[in-house]
Amino acid sequence: MNRKLLLTGRPGCGKTTLVRRIVKELACSAGGFYTEEIREHRERVGFKIVTLDGQEGVFAHVKFKTQQRLGKYGLDLSPLETIGIEAVRQAVRARELAVIDEIGPMEIRSAIFREVVNEALNSPAPLLASITARSFPFTDGIKKRRGVTMIEVRRDNREQLVSELLCHFTL
Repeated sequence: MNRKLLLTGRPGCGKTTLVRRIVKELACSAGGFYTEEIREHRERVGFKIVTLDGQEGVFAHVKFKTQQRLGKYGLDLSPLETIGIEAVRQAVRARELAVIDEIGPMEIRSAIFREVVNEALNSPAPLLASITARSFPFTDGIKKRRGVTMIEVRRDNREQLVSELLCHFTL
């Protein structure tokens, strides 16, 4: 059984919600992180990383005055490169379900992040990750890997995917 699942889909389709729900309902230990939008007055102003054990840090924000930028966001990849990567590495070492939400345009700017993604993909640990639908050399390579199952998340299939994914990760 393939235990490397990548969820893809348009922004706002529910990938992160689905990842969080699967992790919550699974009866196995898991480690890693998810990303969460930061909103002020109904407007998205940034993103933070939240590990499954509750650590968090802001890695992109409109108010960050940094050299690295993506669109309107200044990037500070240090929370990703410390708490996020360590959470994934711990899960991989323990052969727990490794969760990486998301392998996206901001995150792949970090060489250390790209390295840990490959570590998780090459390890015997199960992996549940979300990946950008957009084309980038790094993410395109992941999508073409043998042993990886890609699943498109849409608003109309999100609910049925819950039970399918739960079955996928339980023996």
